Order: sequence, then structure tokens, then C-alpha cells
Amino acid sequence: MRLGLQVPSFTWSENQAALGDTFATIAQRAERAGLYSLWVMDHFFQIQMVGPAENEMLEGWSALAFAAGRTNHIKLGTMVTGVTYRHPGLLVKTATTLDVLSGGRAYLGIGAAWNEQEHKGLGVPFPPLAERFERLEETLQIAHQMWAGDDKAFNGTHYTLERPLNSPLSIQKPHPPILIGGTGEKKTLRMVAQYGDACNIFARIGKDELQRKLGVLQNHCQTLGRPYTDIEKTTLDVIHLTKDGRDNTLSPNAAIDMFASLAEQGIDQAIFSMPNVSDPEPFELLATRIVPEVEKIKVAGR
Repeated sequence: MRLGLQVPSFTWSENQAALGDTFATIAQRAERAGLYSLWVMDHFFQIQMVGPAENEMLEGWSALAFAAGRTNHIKLGTMVTGVTYRHPGLLVKTATTLDVLSGGRAYLGIGAAWNEQEHKGLGVPFPPLAERFERLEETLQIAHQMWAGDDKAFNGTHYTLERPLNSPLSIQKPHPPILIGGTGEKKTLRMVAQYGDACNIFARIGKDELQRKLGVLQNHCQTLGRPYTDIEKTTLDVIHLTKDGRDNTLSPNAAIDMFASLAEQGIDQAIFSMPNVSDPEPFELLATRIVPEVEKIKVAGR
């Protein structure tokens, strides 16, 4: 089983001049601890579930490029890019650039977008939900075409690309893995089965609901003739690690048990954020006690 770290907040101190050094340190600690991946949200305002809109929020792809320059092998992805934020041709170029310059470490995390506040605040058009899903599907089609090196014209309902040239091509073959965020059963999970390489589900929905969502994904794979095992199953959670589990936090043993339970449910990679992410303690625990044990855990169905 694999573990990944999401960094959803950049509010660590009142000294904004130290923000870059702190983020670099977090990325380096994650890599040294043996984590498989590092993720940032692709938002422009902080989201209400994490903090006030006015809190610090870095642009996601620039932040990943910065992290790539400070690390060597950890995978890098957005959790997730809203389809409305960037024209699909430019988004594919951005993801390809990260993949090439990082030596083949990029994920493309993408979803239908939802945060109307930041759209209106920055003047980004926010179409109705149905249209956003249509745009998401066209963007996924464009990504596959461009990463296949096919530069013939793309003529969709929402996007027209006369020559979707993508040079250089990505290092990862056939392309950087596409993680599609969301668990909508009719559209999102069908798109995962048809176009994606990974899904992401909130761990907090519980074991029964998680299994039901995975069952829906499996049914879509069967309908489309896609092997279910092709899809990397990931979860997202918040965990507060301490060495002794004080104050209702997670001890290393409790964390290992939690990850083992997810592996039994067929989860390949457990991604989590940590409220104490700027402290060295959780990374020491990950490196010395948690990651070595979790790497031994076999994922059900693999």
C-alpha cells in the first residue's frame, strides 16, 4: 500500500516570507519519510472547510513546480484542478511540463469544479453543473489525444482546437496518470472508468459507503470493458499524528491499523492531510514507524 500527503493550507505563520521555505521543507520531509505522493489543492481562495477565503492559497501548478525543484522522486499532483480554471490545451501543456521537468512525476488531478466564490471573485466564468461535466469530458478527451501525440483538430461542443500540438510529450507513458476527483455515480465514476487512471474518495464516508462507491466504479468498468484493476483507488482523509495519540490524535499503531483497514477494502493509496504538517514530529513517525509497515500491507484484489 502507498501513502500520499495533501497540503491544503499554507497558513503556518504570520511571516509570509517564510512560506516558501516551509513548503519546501514539508515536501522534502514527505519524500524522506517515504511517502509516495504530494498533493496540493487547485484553488485560488482558501475553501471554507479549511479556513477563511482570505487565508494564504498558492496557485497549485506553480506550487508543484516549486516542489519538484526541491525533491527528487515523490509524485506530484493537484487534488484537484477544476476544469473551468484553464483551457484544456493549456492545462495539458502545464501538466506535461511538470512531468518532463520533474523526470516523470506528475499526476493530472481533475474534476468538474465547484467553488463559485473564487470564480466570481476572480472573474472566471462558472457555467451550470451539467455544462461543467460536459467540459470535463471534452477536456479528458483532449488530454488523451494530446498525450497520444495526435495533433489533428478537435471540434467539441465547448472547445475547438485547430492543432492540439504537445511537444515535448510526457515522460510517463502512455501519459501522466489522470486522477478524477468526485464520486458522482452516473457521470464522475463513469468517466473514471472510461478516461481515468485513478479515483479519489473521501475516507470519512465510512466502510459501507466506500464499498458501494467502488462497486459502482467496478460496474462502469465492466460495462465499458475496462479492467477494474487498471484503476488506482485512492482515499482522502485528515489525520493528526502524534507519538502517543494524545488529545484524541492518532498514534502510529492506530494509523497503521487504519491504513490496513483501507487496504482490505481495496484502497491502493491513502492520501491525507495533517494539521501539524509544519512540525517535524509526524514525519519522523511516518519515516520510522508507519511507512515501513504500511509498505508491507497487501491491497485486496491486487
